Amino acid sequence: MKKILTIAGSDCSGGAGIQADLKTITAHKMYGMSVITALTAQNTTGVYGVQEVSPEFVAQQLDCIFSDIKPDAVKIGMVSNSEIIKIISNKLQEYKAKNIVVDPVMVATSGSKLLCDNAIEALLTKLLPIADIITPNIAEAESLWGFFIKTQSEMLEAAGYISKITGHGVLIKGGHLTESADDLFFSEGKAVWFRAHRINNPNTHGTGCTLSSAIACNLALGYSMNESIKNAKGYVTGALMNGLNLGKGSGPLNHCYHIKN
Repeated sequence: MKKILTIAGSDCSGGAGIQADLKTITAHKMYGMSVITALTAQNTTGVYGVQEVSPEFVAQQLDCIFSDIKPDAVKIGMVSNSEIIKIISNKLQEYKAKNIVVDPVMVATSGSKLLCDNAIEALLTKLLPIADIITPNIAEAESLWGFFIKTQSEMLEAAGYISKITGHGVLIKGGHLTESADDLFFSEGKAVWFRAHRINNPNTHGTGCTLSSAIACNLALGYSMNESIKNAKGYVTGALMNGLNLGKGSGPLNHCYHIKN
């Protein structure tokens, strides 16, 4: 049984964050564990409140997990302030964590801000350099790069810059850019495009969380980075094509779409 740890915020509506991660891990037939960094009051229409967990308690959660059930892969999502980021970085290095996937959650699907301004530097200098892969969407890549991204050539420039400053691979998700859903993976000076048609489904709450967790699951199984991205993208595509329609806003995916009645 492969063990996957998700370090992220809780989504009480179940579509994103810890809840989406654990559903994804379970759908991959693996054992999910969680370190909660924040509680959020949110649903498909927006984020209405955030209660951050203290850095000390985040550290205590990490100690409990790594001293007992060591994960085969780690996914990191919402880390809202610099102190929590530093604690996570220090602890993962202390315990020699492997297969680290960082989804630099800055803005929710609804547009709500989830990362403090003073945390971006800590994210760049402390957390991203220890990741095996970083999975920003267009808006997050723009924040990390410092420029707007309107074309695929600009995606390529941004990916090269982020990969250079972090020293690791970066997957920029292109779903918010064009009529296609092409993603770009850039690592060690090489670019690989993962092409896909856009699925006509407005319910995309938690797609980034789901993709990054699926990549972590595939890495735990020993797949290469490119294979892990391809498999994870296929899983998310299936969850979107299922057409689940819940809530009044951008609804969640059906993470267990392949489980037959």
